[in-house]
Amino acid sequence: MKSRIFSLAIYLAATLSGMMVLLYPFFLPVLSNRAGYGTFRAGEMPAMMTLLLGLCLVVLIIEAQGKLMNTKLIALLGVLVAINSALRFIETAIPGPGGFTPIFFLIILVGYAFGGRIGFLMGAFTMFVSALVTGGVGPWLPGQMFTAGWVGMSAIFLKLFIEPLMLRMKQKNTTGINPEILALAIYGLLWGFLYGAIMNLWQWPFIMGVQGQSWQVGLGFTETIRHYLAYYLVTSLIWDTIAAIGNLLLILAFGAATLKALRRFKKRFVFNYIPEAEPISKTMHEEFSG
Repeated sequence: MKSRIFSLAIYLAATLSGMMVLLYPFFLPVLSNRAGYGTFRAGEMPAMMTLLLGLCLVVLIIEAQGKLMNTKLIALLGVLVAINSALRFIETAIPGPGGFTPIFFLIILVGYAFGGRIGFLMGAFTMFVSALVTGGVGPWLPGQMFTAGWVGMSAIFLKLFIEPLMLRMKQKNTTGINPEILALAIYGLLWGFLYGAIMNLWQWPFIMGVQGQSWQVGLGFTETIRHYLAYYLVTSLIWDTIAAIGNLLLILAFGAATLKALRRFKKRFVFNYIPEAEPISKTMHEEFSG
């Protein structure tokens, strides 16, 4: 119980750290120094990478000693991260349209099947390993790791309404559509937009752009939102729409089979072993019976 609480505290610390790094320029503009996104974020990167990777490694050590994530499950996580990194390498070598990427498909399904904590690790390590493979290491990498981790971690919250939804749709469903996969596909669609919107915050406060689209010190909350929406509509909406539709189609096409396979692995890896009582030897039986 204590290890689980400690593990949850670490995930909470990682989440709060990511939010702080994304949002502090709005509240502490003096620290952001407005020297430019590339210069300033590059200076942040070593500290943020050390913090994030350190938290992830501590979590792995703790989880490996618990019942939720045994060594076999950690090995499976490594294989899935490697698969996702290979997919991102293929995506880099053969670019798809707009923001389409296949990597969030597995991050979402792993988070949904195995839980939010494993989903966070899946997202964060996917971005880290794939950045090393593709040469995508830059000031943006900590932001990508945090945000992809949130994609996997928040997938578990779908279960809060998917189960009652499935009960309702089973009674009325005559189309043969799997309500669970449909809900996951909509979730992937929403995160296609949300991931891009969050990642924009990694650079937007530092960009001196068109008036009405850039952030300025002293803007109120409403004006900040209005400027950001204008910036997002101009720079990111089409790109993120393609990414969102890609998530939707991948989950609809391959989600059911992949989820079934992940659950089969989970059933094999997560179990309680109760040893059988050793048989009483014939000699001991005779001694007791005599």
